[in-house]
Amino acid sequence: MGYPVATGAANYSNTGANNNSSFIPEIWSTKLLTKYYENCVYMEIANTDYEGEIKSHGDKVQIRTIPDITIQDYEKGQDLDYEQPESAPVSLTIDQGHYFAFKVNSVDAYQADINLMDTFSQDGGMKMKRRVDANVLGSIYAGAAAVNAGANAGKDSGSLNLGTAAAPIEITKANIVDVLVERFGVCLDETDTPDEDRYVVLPPSMCARIKTSELKDASLTGDGNSTLRSGKIGMIDRLHIYSSRNLNVTSGAYDVLFGHKSALSFAAQITEMEKLKNPKDFGDLVRSLFVYGFDVLLPEQLGHSVMRLG
Repeated sequence: MGYPVATGAANYSNTGANNNSSFIPEIWSTKLLTKYYENCVYMEIANTDYEGEIKSHGDKVQIRTIPDITIQDYEKGQDLDYEQPESAPVSLTIDQGHYFAFKVNSVDAYQADINLMDTFSQDGGMKMKRRVDANVLGSIYAGAAAVNAGANAGKDSGSLNLGTAAAPIEITKANIVDVLVERFGVCLDETDTPDEDRYVVLPPSMCARIKTSELKDASLTGDGNSTLRSGKIGMIDRLHIYSSRNLNVTSGAYDVLFGHKSALSFAAQITEMEKLKNPKDFGDLVRSLFVYGFDVLLPEQLGHSVMRLG
């Protein structure tokens, strides 16, 4: 509705009563309202070591693994037992794909005061990333080794409670740092996981618990600024902290991921965007295809914890 007009006065607006003249035009801004997208973290927690081998052809990479050599006791003069080391390969399969497609009529494209094709394509590209991220984070937790999940986790200790669907860990600002250090960190230590490239993916609500915990003191994180001041959580006990809304959640319980970048391998095979002339109308057809695969290749370097806000 335009500016209020008193009874009997001329209304030159496009809106309201008695607007026959329409001298005052209705203006559409050429600036689009900002649209925000979810953070995507799958490329931060996955490696692409085998992508080059499957980029041009094939739908599966067979990856050879290093066998375990047995260490035996020795006494001088004894006969030696020689083993024949063997190990089964693991595979990375390209079995996922998503697309988007839209059309733009020539008349619309000509008359519009914004570039419709670029605007729609950018939105589709961002939503494609979000779809892939949700697919990865919503499923890979099932690939964690049994020693890195459940109420009795820990390859050596067997006493690290990482939570279950029936009994999630109740997370507060008082205990979240202890959970990250004394459970996640120890769990990875007991599987000889390298210190570099460790990570944990938490929902925003649990990241907020960190920011209001004792880590408000910047000296505890080793960062230059307080986490409460900068908004960056940084690293805790060798774990890079990532925030994501794409974690799987059931009845308020999150399937939280932690581990090492070597555990998950990701490979994109087709990333294609093309524009075609519409054979049935004036204008263009735009379509984009993304074909990829991912799998947990090192289960002992991936952890799964079930957590909810306490």
